[in-house]
Amino acid sequence: MWTGTLYALIAGLMWGLVFVGPLLVPEYPAALQSVGRYLAFGMIALPLAWLDRAALRQLTRADWLEALKLAMVGNLLYYVCLAAAIQRAGAPLPTMIIGTLPVVIAIAANLRNARRDGQLPWARLAPSLLLIAAGIACVNRAELSGVKAQSHADLLRYTAGALLACVSVACWTWYPLRNADWLRHHPGRNPRTWATAQGIATLPLALVGYALLWLGMRASGSHFSMPFGPRPVVFITLMAAIGLFASWLGTTCWNEASQRLPTAIAGQLIVFETLAALSYAFALRGKLPGAQTLSGIVLLVAGVVWAARVKPVPVEYVEAERL
Repeated sequence: MWTGTLYALIAGLMWGLVFVGPLLVPEYPAALQSVGRYLAFGMIALPLAWLDRAALRQLTRADWLEALKLAMVGNLLYYVCLAAAIQRAGAPLPTMIIGTLPVVIAIAANLRNARRDGQLPWARLAPSLLLIAAGIACVNRAELSGVKAQSHADLLRYTAGALLACVSVACWTWYPLRNADWLRHHPGRNPRTWATAQGIATLPLALVGYALLWLGMRASGSHFSMPFGPRPVVFITLMAAIGLFASWLGTTCWNEASQRLPTAIAGQLIVFETLAALSYAFALRGKLPGAQTLSGIVLLVAGVVWAARVKPVPVEYVEAERL
């Protein structure tokens, strides 16, 4: 349990970096940031794939198709929506909407995977869910108050950012459930190999996306300087760093956590990503969060600690208790 939690923590620290990228290169379109990140991820995966070629040869056509689906939804679609949300609403609001993932995934997993993983009794799970929800509400309220206080705030733009962040939540509710399914059905496979396979599957998607985006910009008469934009060194370095740390290392650590933890517990530990993203965002702002935001963070941490103490029980036992 605690080893899995440590892997989830490292994954969260790595994934928090993706919330900073759109703020560092705000002039770059969200779609370009998405395909750029995963093009870097795919290229990083190539030498790793060569080193792991024996294990990758054992993957079937169905496995590669699953990796392709996970790459398309959990990587490209998720990040293009997230980057667009951050560009429209700033980092904190999308971060906290994404912060609802622990609650959404825990509920979905408890309904969907109870017979496989055991059921986390709702009575024991409810306090942690309430603590996490309350923490998210506190941070949301503090950030939205700041938005309303700005005279130049574009509420429609913020609303669009919030809706795009909700699409990201849908993508990343689906991704960990499907990813955990594959890992549980293949307990003998190395999680690192599966992360590399997803990187390889992402590469052709990112290449096609990059080419279509380039052609689309030329056809529309855009003055954006492709292929690497007005700050090529910054863009390439940032995409490479996010591709290595957030995509490959983060996915590897998350796969390790998914093999050790029930999906409902692992889903709640995505809260580490929210905490990391908030820390990075406030560091970039150069100021500390307010009392309400700090209270929310404390509640989030308390909810995670509580959730880690809840042990799944067989469904038959829960049903017998009801009778």
